[in-house]
Amino acid sequence: MLSSLNYIIKEGRIRIYWIITSFILTCFFCFLFSEELLFVLTKPFLQVAKPKSFFICTQLTESLNTTITTSFILSFFFWMPHLIYQLWCFFIPSCKGSQRVQLAKYGNLSAFAFFFVFFLTFVWIMPNIWVFLYNLSNTSTNMLRIQLQPKIYDFIKLTLRFFLLASIFSQLPVLLICFLEYKKISLEDCIKHRKSAVFLSVLFSALVTPPDIWCQLAAWLPIYFILELTLFTALIQLEYAKARKKLTKKR
Repeated sequence: MLSSLNYIIKEGRIRIYWIITSFILTCFFCFLFSEELLFVLTKPFLQVAKPKSFFICTQLTESLNTTITTSFILSFFFWMPHLIYQLWCFFIPSCKGSQRVQLAKYGNLSAFAFFFVFFLTFVWIMPNIWVFLYNLSNTSTNMLRIQLQPKIYDFIKLTLRFFLLASIFSQLPVLLICFLEYKKISLEDCIKHRKSAVFLSVLFSALVTPPDIWCQLAAWLPIYFILELTLFTALIQLEYAKARKKLTKKR
């Protein structure tokens, strides 16, 4: 018993060492390539704002704060796969074969959902939002002239907030499938309250996007599509399980 406990403690120390070391190295390299990372984050806006594609700093330390904030937050995104891998290596020996298969399935589904939503946000949702905000912030009339000069820190903070919300939302279908498979909630209740889910998704899109119908549609359609796809997949799995049980009973 004591030898097993000592082995677990030793293994835990090794995993914690690698987790801390990898996070420090990730922060270092993110800070080292901070200019390239800032360019990637600002690229959707730069494509919209051409040829007047520039940002301003109103404080002497604003550029440094932007670099540190960007490097630190993006470090979590790049470091998270290694953290999950270390946790997997620590806990997987105590799991059965069926549990390993189940965890691997959820892990692959979670990774696919994250990268799909992240790519959709970067390629489609964010450019639509920047187009609306840029056109709204640049007017030229006889009475009023407005020209956008965005601050780099505020822009990066807004961009990272969008990506953080998209990352959190991308895991909701995974949680829904987990609850359905472990019978914490029933599929019938989910189908019954579909209208409430649609209303909540519309409300969520209205809260996180600017007050423009196209921006809200760009944010709502992926949410609605993912929710419907999740329920459809769960329904197919349920019918497949019922048919398999019937075949087993006949045999």
